[in-house]
Amino acid sequence: MTTTTTTLARPQSRKVIAGVCAGLADRVGWTPGKMRLLFVLSCLLPGPQFIAYIVLWIMMPKKP
Repeated sequence: MTTTTTTLARPQSRKVIAGVCAGLADRVGWTPGKMRLLFVLSCLLPGPQFIAYIVLWIMMPKKP
């Protein structure tokens, strides 16, 4: 079973572009692959997914 963290931060490892999906996956207890798949599938729907990704990239701190 995976454990969730209480902070929202981008990891230094396991990142593909900026680490946003890996950080979100850590927060909710999912694998980064599932979170990335969910993000890619959500891009098929209309909405501000890319803007939300960029905002999270700017606002989420890096894990030490």
